[in-house]
Amino acid sequence: METRKLGRTGRDVGVVGLGAWQLGADWGSVDESQALAVLRSAVEGGVTFIDTADVYGDGRSERLVGQILKEHEGLTVATKMGRRVEQLPENYNPANFRAWNDRSRQNLGVDTIDLVQLHCPPTPVYSTDAVFDDLDAMVDEGRIAAYGVSVETCAEALTAIARPNVASVQIILNALRLKPLDEVLPAAQEAGVGIIARVPLASGLLSGKYDENTVFAADDHRTYNRHGEAFDVGETFSGVDFGTGLEAVRRLMPWLPAGATMAQFALRWIIDQPGVSVVIPGARNPQQVAGNVAAAALPELTTDQQTAVQEIYDELIRPQIHTRW
Repeated sequence: METRKLGRTGRDVGVVGLGAWQLGADWGSVDESQALAVLRSAVEGGVTFIDTADVYGDGRSERLVGQILKEHEGLTVATKMGRRVEQLPENYNPANFRAWNDRSRQNLGVDTIDLVQLHCPPTPVYSTDAVFDDLDAMVDEGRIAAYGVSVETCAEALTAIARPNVASVQIILNALRLKPLDEVLPAAQEAGVGIIARVPLASGLLSGKYDENTVFAADDHRTYNRHGEAFDVGETFSGVDFGTGLEAVRRLMPWLPAGATMAQFALRWIIDQPGVSVVIPGARNPQQVAGNVAAAALPELTTDQQTAVQEIYDELIRPQIHTRW
């Protein structure tokens, strides 16, 4: 698999990684044997970057990833911290940081975490010097090798990119969320900051497998957070109205490369964007992992295919969400 530099971490990672949210919670049940099968098949398929968080299944996802770290060398693991408390800027403090970090290091079974990301913190946190001074101190203490941020908005991403030691920015980027192309990706490229593209399939919308009759489980965020009831609605279907998203996918279907799935087309579109370091689709079984990994081997999309994504976005999606994030 093609590898790229993950920003200021200095590490090379495969362009298709694995997002491990669904192995913890919020996507319906995934038992431990399933979860480990997903992780093992990803690594065996060439994935070298795994993204998790301390709140995914209250540490379950981290613990499962930790089992894989015992079996394989050469992996880069990123986790996140900050969502275990009420989202107030004052809760982003040295004592909490170290308590969260201790828990994550124990879950993962490591002394030093490769990359720790603030987990979509309150907007004022990005402008708080003391927060980033403390993250620098945690690097000096050997608790973390590097740090980054996972953001909700492009404005937050730009503020983070301007920080001298932010290694990476994780942001929603997919064929239904094009705003990061305007400023965020160029700024990250210029600064040498890595871009981790999350929610790459728009919570499965871009898999092409759903229609108006699809019903998700009650414990799946695509049911309980469809209108932002539990957390930022941008995390569910990228904030796109479900029906509008289905129509966009139908219009994209004729542009798929021969033999490629809708999901592979969507992942390849992200890989082709200048400045992207790694894309992190989730998977619930080894077959989905194999399909995602195969996107890295597709040829670059043509100008016509890229234009089609832009035009469909401009007509259907831009009026709904472009100003929101």
